[in-house]
Amino acid sequence: MDTTQIDQIEIRWHGRGGQGAVTSANLLAEAAYYAGFKGVSSAPAFGAERRGAPVTASTRLANAPLRHFSQVESPNMVVILEGSLLTTAKATQGLTDNGHVIVNSPFLPDALGLSNGYRVATVNADRIAEEINLRASGVIMVNTAMLGAVARATGLITLEHIERALSHAFSPKAARKNMEAARLTYEATCCAFE
Repeated sequence: MDTTQIDQIEIRWHGRGGQGAVTSANLLAEAAYYAGFKGVSSAPAFGAERRGAPVTASTRLANAPLRHFSQVESPNMVVILEGSLLTTAKATQGLTDNGHVIVNSPFLPDALGLSNGYRVATVNADRIAEEINLRASGVIMVNTAMLGAVARATGLITLEHIERALSHAFSPKAARKNMEAARLTYEATCCAFE
């Protein structure tokens, strides 16, 4: 992603309650700080919180300190933790022209039918999380894996920045497992715009 033409990068995360969208938004902000962004923030959107209900979280990145912290309404990027939310949650609503759509999906980007000029990337993060048994309370977790997809699709952060953020958020053993998921997802991400 070319950040020279953008004062601020706004990212909206779409997930379901219990999938870790808020955690991912926070981790991306921290990784971006390590990448050299001077202004970083993340915030959850609160509503009827219950496991499985659609939720959003926001991340903002800037080369200067941030002055506002409202929810992201016109994102440059959306990250979708479950493919069905692409349509049911209207995940691309407000997305800027040429914006990034990064989706946890077993389908190739062209199969998603997004013909609005978006920069689409997909990865089957469910499969990767299942393979390495990345679970919380018995449920596979793809939120940290999707950080690898963000790194691959945008170049805003690197795997090293993700690893540093994960090491602050988790125990050493959990950080290693989450980092493995991010690395495998990075390698498996398919970008339609490359």
